[in-house]
Amino acid sequence: MTSMRARRSALWIALTTALTALAACTSSDRPAEESRAAPAAAVTAALRTVERSTDRAESARVRSTTTMGSSLSMKADGALAWSDGLTGTLKITYTGGTTAETMRRLGTTSMEARYLPDAYYARLGETFAEKADGRHWIRYVYDDLKNLAGSAGADLANQMRGNAPHTAVKLLLSSADVRKVGEETVRGVRATRYSGTVQGEGSGTQTVEIWVDDRNLLVKKVEKGRTATGGLTQTAYYADYGVKATAEKPPAGDTADFKELLKIRGGLDGTR
Repeated sequence: MTSMRARRSALWIALTTALTALAACTSSDRPAEESRAAPAAAVTAALRTVERSTDRAESARVRSTTTMGSSLSMKADGALAWSDGLTGTLKITYTGGTTAETMRRLGTTSMEARYLPDAYYARLGETFAEKADGRHWIRYVYDDLKNLAGSAGADLANQMRGNAPHTAVKLLLSSADVRKVGEETVRGVRATRYSGTVQGEGSGTQTVEIWVDDRNLLVKKVEKGRTATGGLTQTAYYADYGVKATAEKPPAGDTADFKELLKIRGGLDGTR
């Protein structure tokens, strides 16, 4: 019985750790209604152009760093495409916080994340595999998240698919105080900076800033807010628009499904 409890506990830790990392990598593209307002017409027009240009670029290399209070600090590196659902691969490395300690107990400090149009896959290493019948990957089917967790699951599923750079532009277009800040240089590229505040997850506000090059493409994004464990800061850089970004579905025999692991845990209520 103790062995079974330990196995369930380890699996649950793996599930929640992978989801924490995912939530830290994404932004919601569904702003709250009360944050919608009309900023200056010129700014709105410029941002609409940026949104269209970045959307049409269809893919980019992404490098980001994220800090969520005392719970997590991490970096991500890879390439993503978004023309037909989010597709691509990121390497996520845990650099600090309680989540990094959890990952060390699972035998790894990094995770490979693969995005496909219908699901997200996370590879958690050998220690996890020992407790998951030899399987290294967890699969999160977006529709399953919606069905299993109601509105919260639907929001998370949307976040999982909201990692494309033009999502940040959508957020800014919902801001009542978005403005053009000025011209700056980002990694040797001359860029225009825009800044605004939007309604954050739960309560409070979140600051979103983007830097746009002369092709109306994002080269940098910064989001800042608050979490239960402290400040949230994510900085992302985008480059090589149009790069090939692919992700292969992991072998079925090496993949544990999110729903299966919840059953081992004893259901969403955490019983047994």
